[in-house]
Amino acid sequence: MSDKSPATPVDFWFDPLCPWAWMTSRWVREVEKVRDIEVRWHLMSLAVLNEDKLDELPAEYREMLEIKAWGPVRVVIAAQQEHGPEVLGDLYTALGTRIHNQEEGPGKETVAAALKDVGLPESLLEHWDSTPYEPELRASHKEGIDKVGQEVGTPVIAVPGPDGEEIAFFGPVVTPAPQGEAAARLWDGTLAVASVPGFYEIKRTRTKGPDFSNL
Repeated sequence: MSDKSPATPVDFWFDPLCPWAWMTSRWVREVEKVRDIEVRWHLMSLAVLNEDKLDELPAEYREMLEIKAWGPVRVVIAAQQEHGPEVLGDLYTALGTRIHNQEEGPGKETVAAALKDVGLPESLLEHWDSTPYEPELRASHKEGIDKVGQEVGTPVIAVPGPDGEEIAFFGPVVTPAPQGEAAARLWDGTLAVASVPGFYEIKRTRTKGPDFSNL
């Protein structure tokens, strides 16, 4: 019998359009190299999060949500439902690399290329304009956002607390994604604050918000 402890589970909710979620996900991928963790990927949606407050948003962001945000998440939820949750991590990496690193934008051609990158069928693009899996998309979104509240967005991560109970956070929001031991230190710090009963929030002043200009 092995004495090795099981890997620490990390639940990660993302919208493929969100640049902050993308950077945090690259940090988590780096943590996989230096700590024994098991990442479980889940989908959430900025379009769903903001659908009741579109009139309050800047025009550029509102246009992004109404025109560009729905297609990718519909395709991703269809991939999950038809091919299993294990495809999400690689599909998210393929999408994020094209959308954010290569600045291809979140259009249909980009998503088609990402599907090809990970060996998923192009027929999933049939879900671009509508999908029978919208209830599953909304349920996945609700599961993540209910853990942290409607006042935040993506990413959401959940990790074990000191007694094994799940502790969820919005973030950590970080750019650029830490590498190597820096990634490990941020991970250790995340578990440390999760171990403190009643811990609520740390927030650092920033002068620049997320950049959606390439979407």
